[in-house]
Amino acid sequence: MPTTTLRTPPARPFRFRRGRAVALGLVCLGLAGLSGLPALRAASPILEEVKSNPGKARALCSQFKALNNSGQQATSQAAIAQVARQENLSPMDAEILITYVIGLHCPDVR
Repeated sequence: MPTTTLRTPPARPFRFRRGRAVALGLVCLGLAGLSGLPALRAASPILEEVKSNPGKARALCSQFKALNNSGQQATSQAAIAQVARQENLSPMDAEILITYVIGLHCPDVR
């Protein structure tokens, strides 16, 4: 009767697994983002205004739904530029506002 021996697999060099790579990436982004904290603080009043005034959020949702009905996305560059002009915001702040309003008040908008 032949005997079988268990063979150990050859040693492999260390490789990142997907989870480790993602975790490392998040840590790096977190550290790099620390310098962006003033930008987050600047966006806060914009978001607070929408939180304290749900009527404004509903109006923006209606505007975004109208864009969707005309075949446009609420997050398109044209929509961002329109909200930036309308609210007197930078394009980046307008994009943050749009994302925030859609996420909290009108998730059916695309």
